[in-house]
Amino acid sequence: MAELVEMRRRIRSVRSIQQVTRAMQMVAAAKLRRAQERAQAARPYAEKIQEMLARVASTGARHPLFEVRPPERVLYVVFTSDRGLAGAYNVNVVKRAAFEIARHADSTALLLAVGRRGREYFRRRGTRILAEHVPVGEDARVTMARAIAAQVQRFFEEGACDQVQLVYTRYISTSRQQVTVEQLLPVVPPAAGGQEATEREYIFEPALASVLGSLVPAYLEAGVYHALLEAKASEHAARMTAMANATDNAGEMIEELTLEMNSIRQANITREIAEIVGGAEAQNA
Repeated sequence: MAELVEMRRRIRSVRSIQQVTRAMQMVAAAKLRRAQERAQAARPYAEKIQEMLARVASTGARHPLFEVRPPERVLYVVFTSDRGLAGAYNVNVVKRAAFEIARHADSTALLLAVGRRGREYFRRRGTRILAEHVPVGEDARVTMARAIAAQVQRFFEEGACDQVQLVYTRYISTSRQQVTVEQLLPVVPPAAGGQEATEREYIFEPALASVLGSLVPAYLEAGVYHALLEAKASEHAARMTAMANATDNAGEMIEELTLEMNSIRQANITREIAEIVGGAEAQNA
């Protein structure tokens, strides 16, 4: 009897967990739909403004963010989530970031942590964290992207870092997200197009300095905001998949526990019948 009570308790416990994971799956699915639309809508703008600034740099224009220096101090802007329960989402990001940092063994690796999970991971490893943005929140915000872009620009112009790399997860589909490392600074002219791209002439109105004054901040904000949007969409997709798997696993566990409980109950009934028959036979004898 004690075994049956314990089995019923375990089934109730697993069923409660299943209800929680199913609710989290539905919430993540609802958030993913909006995050996916925003990430896909931002891609053309981010790509085009990056192309525009790279072509301006190819004309020989001078700007502090165009200066290519030996990468002795590389700043990694790592995008993770504030909480777990998202499968391998955070693990994949921090592992890739750690791998990239390890490649620069002869230089000083710096970090700008966006998200609590990445901050905690690299804080334990002793990586130098120049700045952090925690919490990220449930949605990517333009204000946060603007603050990160301003910090990155200041660090680069002041010489605190020689190169800036974004490490984030790019959303491809619900079942696939890819960790991406993308150089944000310095701005590099496009390699495609060869001599034609470098010899093309541009006319700037009202002036090159004015164009760069507007284009450079927009480029930085767009790059960071795009990474934030992609990271959020990937996080929601990973959490939805993880919670769906957890819900299915809980269902399988409930079935196994129910079968085991029924076996115990049947064994108890058989034993009681045997005891009754045995007692009756003993009285008749």
